Amino acid sequence: MDIAPSVAIHDSIPHHPLSVDTALSFPVMSHRVIVNKFNAVLKVSVKEGNGDNVAVTVRLYGPNTEYVIDRKRELQAIKYLSAAGFGAKLLGVFGNGMVQSFINARTLNPADMKKPKLAAEIAKQLRRFHHVEIPGSKEPQLWVDIFKFFEKASSLRFEAPDMQRRYETISFKEVHEEVTQLKYLLMDQELTDRLNAPVVFSHNDLLSGNLMLDDEHDNLYFIDFEYGSYSYRGYDIGNHFNEYAGYECDYSLYPSKDEQFHFFRHYLKPEKPYEVPEKDLKALYIETNTFMLASHLYWALWALIQAKMSAIDFDYLGYFFLRYNQYKKEKQMCLHNLTYQSKKA
Repeated sequence: MDIAPSVAIHDSIPHHPLSVDTALSFPVMSHRVIVNKFNAVLKVSVKEGNGDNVAVTVRLYGPNTEYVIDRKRELQAIKYLSAAGFGAKLLGVFGNGMVQSFINARTLNPADMKKPKLAAEIAKQLRRFHHVEIPGSKEPQLWVDIFKFFEKASSLRFEAPDMQRRYETISFKEVHEEVTQLKYLLMDQELTDRLNAPVVFSHNDLLSGNLMLDDEHDNLYFIDFEYGSYSYRGYDIGNHFNEYAGYECDYSLYPSKDEQFHFFRHYLKPEKPYEVPEKDLKALYIETNTFMLASHLYWALWALIQAKMSAIDFDYLGYFFLRYNQYKKEKQMCLHNLTYQSKKA
């Protein structure tokens, strides 16, 4: 598989303050509309000066997305990621969305990510992604974002009585303690050194819907960098593995140790994957499956904010409980692995 050709970095992206009325009938505007967890994504035909019709993608942000997404950070990253061959080319920005080049490919489904050939290609491209340099602070944003989410998620009020009752069953004192304890655990210098968890520019949302495959030309694309930031390598990989479960959170689909080692081989040494030392595979396994815990807390708190802010018909409150309960279930196993690793060190 090949990555799409690189494009030049644009110092100035066309910007217009106009916003698009999302109440318009989208089928009239376009023949293709996709609604993801935050955005309406439209394929629009544009007539060029020479009379040719060219397809572009128009992304309309959902309401209140500024609560969880730093658009300035996203736009900064897109320019450099596009130049490195990732995602679609940014053509312009308007009040509540952006225009990008159209990628003629299909989005993957969770089952696709388990296929050995695709898993290997995702690993290779993720390695390249993690080597892209984005100007600005290189400080990891993981805990900044999680505590920002906690502050918003812990002070909500729902108009629907049944939702308010479910919300009130959450012990935010307990959640805060869990977040704080995990942060101190993962930020411990001795542990960080032992895990060898480098800070890299991370996608942070590498689910199946943000992976596109052009079957005809065998090209794989990473898309949608809304959550991109500098973070820990193990977090980005662990978050990707969590997404094998899909929105239904079927964690029986979480990759086995053998499947993870297959991914790690192609991530660590894409040209000679079977020359990766066993100790390196084991080290990345511990790193990934420790930082994976933070992914559950991140998306659990995100879901609470979405339960209040999103107009999408999805049980975000239920999603919070699925992710938070999985975090508590996985925590004991991860701590056991860390303790075992410490005794061997």
